[in-house]
Amino acid sequence: MAGQADAELKALCQEEYAAAKKRSEELEQELKILLLPHDPNDDKSVIMEIRGGVGGEESALFAHSLFRMYSLYAASKGWTIELLNYSETELGGIKEADFVVNGAGAYSRLKFESGVHRVQRVPETESGGRVHTSTATVAVLPEMEEADVSIRPEDIEMQVYRSSGAGGQHINKTSSAVRLIHKPTGIVVSCQTQRDQFQNKETCMRMLRSKLLEIKEREHLDKISDIKGVQQKIEWGSQIRSYVFMPYTLAKDTRTGYESTNINAVMDGQIDGFINAYLTCAATGNWTTK
Repeated sequence: MAGQADAELKALCQEEYAAAKKRSEELEQELKILLLPHDPNDDKSVIMEIRGGVGGEESALFAHSLFRMYSLYAASKGWTIELLNYSETELGGIKEADFVVNGAGAYSRLKFESGVHRVQRVPETESGGRVHTSTATVAVLPEMEEADVSIRPEDIEMQVYRSSGAGGQHINKTSSAVRLIHKPTGIVVSCQTQRDQFQNKETCMRMLRSKLLEIKEREHLDKISDIKGVQQKIEWGSQIRSYVFMPYTLAKDTRTGYESTNINAVMDGQIDGFINAYLTCAATGNWTTK
């Protein structure tokens, strides 16, 4: 009897030791994340841009799926979405969508989402059931205040046009949509979601300030492509995350190796696992790719 009791006690101790060791490792990772250098923009709201990439109409439909994913993620955090620019396709896809995620700490979580996202699935446009691979691009910028960056009026070219997006028939009767071109850099921003030209211009200025300050912070004022970073490279092999619906289900981050087989949950906004994995890799230096 004593021998059996000793064996049971030993097994219990080993179980508790394993659990404590695992928790210790988790706490060590959490501590490393907390000790990461603080980004002064981490507490800001963000401006996000989603564009269809390679894949025609299917890429636009995937861009819409990403917009929905980030909208649901924002809602789960108590953040709000403010639409800035939205261009739909006839089948309900997105050519481009620009929006603000308003909420404290939004940038600290979403800044890692910039890049090319790839999907493998049977598109709604495919009648033969064939699997297609498409991409969409995501850009994430901290929203900047007017005091953060100075823009000279003479450096701005303003163009107006009729809105083609949602907003009611009245918005299409006048040239209320605005496009701003920053002459020194060639950056172009546009907005058509507001009711009048003045509001659309103010929204464009918000977007432009964020892009210009991002360039300034990267210290590459002569390279406008840097504002897009990896998301301008839409060739194979440049994606940060893949979403596979067929012949199996898997969402996988190519930078960290983190993956989830519950693709529907991911598309419903459950992406904290990917973000936490990125933070852990940033803290430990254990990246899947260098």
